Formats: sequence, C-alpha cells, structure tokens
Amino acid sequence: MHDRSRLACLIAAGGTAGHVLPALAIAETLQDTGHAVGSLHYVGAQRGIESRLLPSTPYPHTLLDVVGFQRSFTRRNLGFATKLVRATLQAVALLRRLRPRVVVSVGGYASMPSVLAARRLRIPIVVVSFDRRPGRASALSGRFAAAAAVAFDGSSLPRAEVTGAPVRRVIRQVDRDTGRRPARVALDLPDDRFLVTVIGGSLGSAVLNDAIVRYAAEHADDRRLAIYHVVGERFRDLVPERDGTGGVLHRVVGFEDRMAFLWAASDLVVGRGGASTVAEIAVTGTPAILVPWAASAEDHQTMNVRWLSDNGAAVLLPESHVGGLSDAIEALRADPLQLATLGVQAWRLGEANRSGRLGQLIERVAAAGGPVGDQR
Repeated sequence: MHDRSRLACLIAAGGTAGHVLPALAIAETLQDTGHAVGSLHYVGAQRGIESRLLPSTPYPHTLLDVVGFQRSFTRRNLGFATKLVRATLQAVALLRRLRPRVVVSVGGYASMPSVLAARRLRIPIVVVSFDRRPGRASALSGRFAAAAAVAFDGSSLPRAEVTGAPVRRVIRQVDRDTGRRPARVALDLPDDRFLVTVIGGSLGSAVLNDAIVRYAAEHADDRRLAIYHVVGERFRDLVPERDGTGGVLHRVVGFEDRMAFLWAASDLVVGRGGASTVAEIAVTGTPAILVPWAASAEDHQTMNVRWLSDNGAAVLLPESHVGGLSDAIEALRADPLQLATLGVQAWRLGEANRSGRLGQLIERVAAAGGPVGDQR
C-alpha cells in the first residue's frame, strides 16, 4: 500500500456490533501505521447497527441494501437473492471507482457483496475471522481469499495466519490499574463497591438479564455491591433498577458505547461468548464469567470461551447452568486471588490482539497483489 494516490483498503462488514466494531478497529490499525482516513473506506448494511455507529467516525462509508439469509424459511429470505445481486452490482461500481488495493472482509452478510465484487475485479481479499469456528460468510470468502487473518491456531480457513483479533484503539489503551477511578467517575459509579458489569451483546440477552435480576434481588441489602447492567435496548423497560439507597446499586442501560470505561471500572464482567467480547477481555485483562449463547451457530461461542477458560483466564458457565450464576459471582467476590489470577491470565493471552500483526498481513497482501502463501 505504498501508492498513497490510490485507496489503500476497503473494509466490508456489518449487521451487528460484533462485526462493525472489529471493522473499525482494523481501520484504526491501518490509520496508526500512517494511512490517511480518506484512504480507508467502509462498506456495510443499511439496516445494520453501522447506520448508528459510523456517522460519529471519520471514515468514508457506503451502506448497501442487503439482508442476511435465515437458516429457517422466512419471508425475508424471498428477497435475499435479489438484494444480494443488486448490492453486488453496486459494490462492483464502487470498487471500480475507488480502486482499492485490498478488500478486507470482517464477515457477516453485509460483507458478501464487496467480496463477490472484489473476486470479479481480481482485487486481493483478506478474510478476518476471529471466532474459533469461522462463520458462513468467512468460510465462503476464505475459499478465494489471498489470506485469512485468524485469532486462534488450527483454523479451518485456507492460507490462515494467526494475527490476533482486531480490537479498537481505545480498548487496547485501557489500563485497569490507573484507569479504574477515572472510569468510575465517568460512569457515575461509587469507588467503594464491588462492581459487576453485565454485557449481553448488542441485542441484549434475556437469559442473562433474568439471572442478574435474581442476583440483585438476592443481594438487595448489600451496600458493598454495584451492578452496571447493559440489558439491550429491547429490554430497557423490562429490567428494574435499584438506586443503591440502603442496599445494592443496580444501574440499567439499554446500550453502552463507552466500553473502555466499563473494562477499566469493572471488578468482574458477566457476558456472552462473542468473539469481540472474548478479545476485549484478553486485551484488557478483565476477570470474567462467560455464559455462551446456547443457540449460536455450531456452538461457536462455547469454543471461543474455552480459549480463555482452558487457560485459566475466565470462568465458563454453560447456559444450562445459568441458575448457578449468583454462586459463581459470589465465589469470585470471596476469592480476590482467583479473581486477580483470571485477569493476569487473560492479559497474557491478549498479547497477539495488542500486536500489529493484522495490519502487517493486510499491507503484505496489498503490496503483493495476490496470495501470500499458506501461513499455517
């Protein structure tokens, strides 16, 4: 990517925060290596969360009218093929105009038009897959990609290279030791309480919400406990709060985009097993109890979490055992050494995510103009 007169990179992703935020992290990584904001272009979906997240970023972007394919038959699938063809033709026109040196696919249905357009125009593709088991879009794109950047050893994708997962700059810069107090001030949280942060993904989790409501009720009189609960916008009015007067403080928000503050402020995080959550836990060294979503495709969330739990870097609690969440939280509250050990082990696993390997691979593919060889 030495010719700065051409667009350096088109990044294709979208639909959910689990795809959009890593895509933005890739843009930041390339920007940090000296590429101008204007040389990076994001392509996503009109109906995805990117329509909310992108306007506040400096990156040029194009949003296409494309929808995902549902595993079970729904009326929405009737328009899938038509929209995909139309969006792919739009992506071909866009790529012809922008002339990127490389197209980076971060997965999700919104990435496919750009990947298909890049293949047609013979533009090299890098697939970024940070789930332990690649999603359908990544598996398909990987068949004709020049390289695959993966977060775990043993990927099934061809031409895979372990680069770590893309994590946003503001998360990579979190220092939990020095940042704890300022983060609590920013979030308007007391400094003298044990803080459990609950994150159910961008859409929220009814399973976690119900379990934490029970936990808060069981500890209603606990003045040493605070809960910061990101419930998902659809559940915002269904989860009761507690103001901390005479007992537990239970703060409820629908969505939280100040994640760096949450990682710095939290004593313990309770969450799902999405790849971004796992990557950010490792980068920041945050102790966590993770309850993988049981309905995730091919149980990939459990596989993600096992990377942490098998290395003593998180507690894995199956969804079928979510009734034991209160006991799991209290066991860690009562054992500061074990809590600290989880954080230290997570930090050690996050080294690759804090490195610049992903950006280096993208630049190498762009410079070569094609495959860089099987890196497994």
